[in-house]
Amino acid sequence: MSNPNRSNVPEPRGSFDLLTPEAAVTAVESAFGFVLDGTVNPYPSYVNRVYGMRRDEGTDVVAKFYRPGRWTPEALAEEHEFMLDCAAAEIPVAAPLPDENGETVAELTISDDEAEQTYYFSVFPKMGGRNFDAETDDHWVRLGGILGRCHRVGASREAVHRAVCRPEDLTAGFVRELSDERVVHPGCREEFEQICETTIATIAPLFDDAFFQRVHGDCHRGNILDRPGDGLLIIDFDDMMVAPPVQDIWLLLPGYATDCGRELENLIDGYEQFRPFDRRTLELIEPLRFMRMVYFLAWRARQRHDYWFRVAYPDWGSEAFWIQEIEDLRTQATVIRNELPAIT
Repeated sequence: MSNPNRSNVPEPRGSFDLLTPEAAVTAVESAFGFVLDGTVNPYPSYVNRVYGMRRDEGTDVVAKFYRPGRWTPEALAEEHEFMLDCAAAEIPVAAPLPDENGETVAELTISDDEAEQTYYFSVFPKMGGRNFDAETDDHWVRLGGILGRCHRVGASREAVHRAVCRPEDLTAGFVRELSDERVVHPGCREEFEQICETTIATIAPLFDDAFFQRVHGDCHRGNILDRPGDGLLIIDFDDMMVAPPVQDIWLLLPGYATDCGRELENLIDGYEQFRPFDRRTLELIEPLRFMRMVYFLAWRARQRHDYWFRVAYPDWGSEAFWIQEIEDLRTQATVIRNELPAIT
């Protein structure tokens, strides 16, 4: 039976239109050998589909269905390897559970009269906690400390299937994708490409001498929880990448680095209790912010055919939308030029 919510837009990569909670429960039971009690709680996630489930004996688990086309099984295995390495080093993370074959990535294929889609998925223990709002110097030192521990583990292996955070590769690829798929409004495309190409050329040399390693990749404060009695917990390694360690530092800051000197110093003090930090890479913070802005545009674009996205953001991609996004990119490019006069 066809989905009545689906428009005449061709089925794109990355659609969740075929995945239902019932299909998710059946897939988890089949792959992991669990007996579930039927509880299904959808979690808010704009990239993946995430469901809270409960086993018959009362244990809560979280099933994550990864957006199709985003990661290969090999890339997902490297994400899980990093998390398991952290767990082995007694760093609090929600490490993936093995299925009946000992693997942490399972596969589900669903089809109807109109389309077929394959989903990779994994199951994690549910580990609750509260948001950790750093309010004191000691809090910022604690955040730096758990990052230092995580990065010490991250440097112990390579990850050859994950994204490498270089502007001339990663960010330029997102710009090409947005342009080639004609996502950018025609009246804005030339200006968008120009500001991105100019800024990428400006910032790319700054990354030449940086040390790259496995990092969390999306280490904002919402992904670090406080569990009283157990300490801080790092969650959601979905954007794990190979990047300079400062990538995980800057996302924790409440504003521009120039306005967050105290927080930054305390972060680094905590970090350096476990491993050295190259302070020269602080000059990458504002370039990384520009790169994240482009990244976010590309990932929103990959969701634009999802039914829920079209309903929630009917004006996404309009000319007015792109005029504002380009103005934001231009503002950030100006910040970079002002802070890095030696390379402009």
